[in-house]
Amino acid sequence: MTGTPPHQQRKSPFAVVDLFAGPGGLDVAAEVLGVPSIGIEWDADAVETRNAANLPTVHGDVRDFGPGDEPFREANVLAGGPPCQTFSIAGSGTGRKALDEVLGFIDRTHAWYERESAGEEGETWDDIQKALDDLKDVRTGLVLQPLRWIFQALLRPRDGGDKPVPFEVVILEQVPAVIEVWHAYERVLRSVGYQTAAKVFHTEQYGVPQTRRRAVLVARRSDEPVRMPAPTHQLYRKGVAPADGLFDQWVSMESAMAAVYERFPEARRRPTPFRVVSNYGSGGDPKARGRRDSDLPSATITGKWARNRIVSTDAHETEMRRLSIPEAGVLQSFPYGYPWSGNDQAQQIGNAVPPRFGVHILCAALGLGAPDEAVWEKLLAWQPSRREDAPIEPHEQRLPNARAREAAVPVDALAALPARV
Repeated sequence: MTGTPPHQQRKSPFAVVDLFAGPGGLDVAAEVLGVPSIGIEWDADAVETRNAANLPTVHGDVRDFGPGDEPFREANVLAGGPPCQTFSIAGSGTGRKALDEVLGFIDRTHAWYERESAGEEGETWDDIQKALDDLKDVRTGLVLQPLRWIFQALLRPRDGGDKPVPFEVVILEQVPAVIEVWHAYERVLRSVGYQTAAKVFHTEQYGVPQTRRRAVLVARRSDEPVRMPAPTHQLYRKGVAPADGLFDQWVSMESAMAAVYERFPEARRRPTPFRVVSNYGSGGDPKARGRRDSDLPSATITGKWARNRIVSTDAHETEMRRLSIPEAGVLQSFPYGYPWSGNDQAQQIGNAVPPRFGVHILCAALGLGAPDEAVWEKLLAWQPSRREDAPIEPHEQRLPNARAREAAVPVDALAALPARV
């Protein structure tokens, strides 16, 4: 029995459209794998970072576009991580109510597709979108957008053709609480010809120097079962020493930074060991704050990571220099020289997909084989590529066939939306 063949880069048969693309974590992963991608992002700061990174980008609202619009007509892979704050709060009554609303809208969207495909009259997508716009929190309805894109690709021809061109692969990710939404997506997608799988991953098991959990859905139009990436590293458990065995030890904070120093001698070095004292979980008691030493993976990098203190590991816990933007990016597995730009860069980092995890997901979902050391070296050494085309700016000037919805969401409401959580 042979194992998964290592990834071999060649001209890709895939092209990705990344909805809610954020500052570029999944797009960087695609780039190092030689897979072309284009991202749609509303947040101006994340777009500024993407432009600095020379990542193909449409700056606008996902709801105003579809698979038939010119920049996306060649895409056969749909990816995205819609903001899901309204129902990602575990155990809250508000979160449960929003989740129930979303599950109901998934069923309504599926019923719309079935009527459209059968040529029957009834509730249209415009009717559903109006109801979504009327929700108390506009973010709740955004989780329906990938499903709309999938169904529109199944229903309508693209690029002047005479037959619809469905997305071959769908990849969606979000916080663990969204797994119930992905399971509802699975039920619907299986009914229209996709094989699916969804699970919650621990990113430290894939070489990310951080304990972060993500709910991932992968769907393929294929008779073969969907394959999820196999772990390459051990699961971190507090107080449990790494064991010798099948998997590598998880990657510590200081190991991740040492790899940077080896390649980039000009990088500002951080003395080790050090301890990260979390801004969270104190319950009003400063002594109860979470602590991670530098020989361990980082705790989850959230948008508030800049509030964390860095101290010495002795009993005195002497204050040290706090994490820099490049260092926090490295703990999200971004290249050291990633060109973070715009405002609120800490939030951008916390919202992003870790590129190393993205590589694993893409390789499995697209059947590219396991990533090898050459891929990881390319990620570590990544620099913005040169592009002749300018970033695509606002949608009113960008696409003559962009759909302006009658019930437009107020701009100030959209401006508050983060790229990802």
